[in-house]
Amino acid sequence: MSNRTNTIAGWVLGSMGVALALGIAGNMIVHPIKAEKAGYPIEGGAEEGAGAAAADKPIGEMMAVADASHGAEVFKKCSACHTVAQGGANGIGPNLWATVGEAIAQGKGGYAFSDALKTASTGKKWDFEELNKWLTSPRAYAAGTKMTFAGLTNAKDRADVILYLNAQGSNMPLPAAAPAAAPAPEADNATDPAAANTATEQ
Repeated sequence: MSNRTNTIAGWVLGSMGVALALGIAGNMIVHPIKAEKAGYPIEGGAEEGAGAAAADKPIGEMMAVADASHGAEVFKKCSACHTVAQGGANGIGPNLWATVGEAIAQGKGGYAFSDALKTASTGKKWDFEELNKWLTSPRAYAAGTKMTFAGLTNAKDRADVILYLNAQGSNMPLPAAAPAAAPAPEADNATDPAAANTATEQ
């Protein structure tokens, strides 16, 4: 080897040694912090969680406080695939005029519904309860459905868009909210002989 080659090799090895030493020193000074869980938080998660928890409410309670005007805004998420006007054409998805109360996966101007939806909904109608289940997660409702929309995790959004759809040619009566549970009667000590005797003896 020539002196020039030896010099270059020496510089390269020396540089590698310095880099290694700096890396070790850096780790000694600044300790890396490992996250307890992989990934990162997504903003808005708490709101979605609250909406999902509200889904446990009976459909009658959800519909009693629904807002059709907000439902129209929510429906904009659906308008890329669905029309809702009377006589509107089918698109990627079927036209949704007068859908509430209709038999599931039937009619709609010959729209080709998936076999998955036909199988999952045999004999069912798009009532408020079924629409709520469907909009929560179409793929969970009918595995293999052609509908690619993931669903609405927020219960209020679902109720609002269902109320909006109901106003588009259906106008079905809203489901009744479950009556509030009657308060438990208070114990009447006067009718309890043991309690009365205790009160007399005091």
